[in-house]
Amino acid sequence: MNWDKFFLIWGFAAQAIFAARFIVQWIASEREKRSVIPMAFWYLSLTGGIMLFIYALYRKDPVFILGQASGLIVYIRNIVFRLREKKEIEGEGKQEA
Repeated sequence: MNWDKFFLIWGFAAQAIFAARFIVQWIASEREKRSVIPMAFWYLSLTGGIMLFIYALYRKDPVFILGQASGLIVYIRNIVFRLREKKEIEGEGKQEA
């Protein structure tokens, strides 16, 4: 297998997934007529970020590795915040019933 070609395709796919998050955010905001960051934005950020991190490791690029690794922390933390918020809201709904 030609690993260089594989990772070149991998890198482009990762970048496409990562870029798709902006389209998702834009559509959600247009629908709401206000700035909205849907969960899909964070999941695409995490997926694209992991894929780009793997690509950066393959390329052995320390700048790219550090940038993607730090981004992953932010994406994971925002997902945790949103899931915790959803759980709290669901818990409040059960108390009212």
